[in-house]
Amino acid sequence: MDMSSLALVGVLSIFVGLLIGGVGIGGVLLVPMLTYLIGVDIHTAIAAAMFSYLFSGSVGAWIYARKKSIRWDSAVWLLLGGGVGAFVGAVAAFAIPARGLEFFIAALVVLAGANALRSAGAAGYRERPLSGGALIAIGGVTGIGSALSGTGGPLLLVPILVFLRLPALAAVGLSQVIQVPIAASATLGNALYGTVDVVIGAAIAAGLMVGVAGGARLAHFVSQSSLQRVVAGVLIAVGLFIIARISLGQVSV
Repeated sequence: MDMSSLALVGVLSIFVGLLIGGVGIGGVLLVPMLTYLIGVDIHTAIAAAMFSYLFSGSVGAWIYARKKSIRWDSAVWLLLGGGVGAFVGAVAAFAIPARGLEFFIAALVVLAGANALRSAGAAGYRERPLSGGALIAIGGVTGIGSALSGTGGPLLLVPILVFLRLPALAAVGLSQVIQVPIAASATLGNALYGTVDVVIGAAIAAGLMVGVAGGARLAHFVSQSSLQRVVAGVLIAVGLFIIARISLGQVSV
């Protein structure tokens, strides 16, 4: 990949990072951007994206921790499930044809958008406590789905936690933390059973870290419901676009 393409990857990643840091949902845009705009093979794109979340997740977790917006008692259980699930998902991803991954990612994009739109006003619900076992299961599902799609964790975790009546800011805070073990396990699996393009991953990470830092600070000052509605619209539009391209046979292989 030439320098101009790497620079474009970095710029696009800043926008994605703003979404990840602000509302937790945004990493799902990375793989479509890399495959459709840059022309990167989907398996390479997923592996590079997962590698980049090691760094962006650390930045997001650090900022949310400083703001005291992370519930560490819940995070421990989520991390246990997420780490194991991510390794399983990373190994499985290389056995799934590119077209199957395209459909999986498109479905996740649309569902995430619908869930984000539905949960935009969920902060008013009475909170429902979650057991350690439930959190491990949620982490496992998040890890598997994230490694399969290259989305890092927040895409699946935030809608699930908000649906289960966890306050939006707390859900986003937990989603920042879970990126790190998911990214580490998935990258290990990708390195052992596939490949990891460190150069592309580094370009993504550089942009994501800048964006996440800005988005995480913004999340503590701007209405979460307003941000979620904007992200929901973007995700649904992107998902429908991917589905249309698949239907026309214009998928990357």
